[in-house]
Amino acid sequence: MSPVSSPLTDLYTPIRDEFAVVERIFDEEIAGDLDFINGLCDTVRSYRGKMLRPAMLLLAGKATGELSNAHRTLAAVVEMVHMATLVHDDVLDEAVERRRRPTIASIAGNTAAVLLGDYLISHAFHLCSRLKSQYASRRIGATTNTVCEGELLQNHHRGDLELTENIYFEIIRRKTGALTAVSAELGGKLAGAGDGLVRSLYAYGMSAGVAFQIIDDVLDIVGDESRVGKTLGLDLTGGNLTLPVIHGLAHADRSTAAALRDLLGRARPGGTEHLRALLEQTQSIAYAVETARRSVEDAVSQLDLVPHSDAKQSLVAMAEFIVARQF
Repeated sequence: MSPVSSPLTDLYTPIRDEFAVVERIFDEEIAGDLDFINGLCDTVRSYRGKMLRPAMLLLAGKATGELSNAHRTLAAVVEMVHMATLVHDDVLDEAVERRRRPTIASIAGNTAAVLLGDYLISHAFHLCSRLKSQYASRRIGATTNTVCEGELLQNHHRGDLELTENIYFEIIRRKTGALTAVSAELGGKLAGAGDGLVRSLYAYGMSAGVAFQIIDDVLDIVGDESRVGKTLGLDLTGGNLTLPVIHGLAHADRSTAAALRDLLGRARPGGTEHLRALLEQTQSIAYAVETARRSVEDAVSQLDLVPHSDAKQSLVAMAEFIVARQF
């Protein structure tokens, strides 16, 4: 399954031929001899959408040097790690739909979903073991630890109406930013980029990942499920405070703040329209989008040292797409 069509298709032109190789590596790695596991893996394959992380890795490599088999392998690895987090997230969030398809948890139950997520992580590290250098394996391992820390930190603060923006950003840097950051970093590192450029690529990926998560959190409140392709309103029902809500609680007048706290305290399905209306009074949605836009501007500025090329232009456009996306 190729990456999602327009507007990303054109951005992936410099690496379009690489995706078929990456998907073949992914599919061959997770294939086993148990039909029921292969059936679950077929569902996981259907979750492939934007493929931002493998695209970022390949584009960063092409923008700074030549792509190698190691790039293609690692592109499959970062997508595998990402897919594992999606499968686990759907358990935590009690989601029933992902990419317009039933979640693993809704098909086979929470236990199977947790085990399948573990299966994907295990295969990601098995795939890493093919590489001659252990640098990438260590970075992927450290990043996976960081992602888990972010998820644990978010779980620790479920229902915390005093959550600050600082803690929110700490959560999303770990659970989302870290994997996009290491994707861009490894793309440049394996292409032979110097240390300064590799650090800039890491910073690019971190800022882009933070912006992506902010917009994801905004879409959870204002998005259209038919376009986004997954269950929405889960942050509200799951007790996860996101940037628009944190801003709303901090800037609402007394009555609006009380209404927000009451809604958050007894959150239930169908409450997102009420939440959206309350947050519009404090301009909190606009605030979150503007914060994401500034993060994208920072991401793009990190590419100043990257030589001009079609691949660099795609990296710039990918970051800019993040704020404009509706899915």
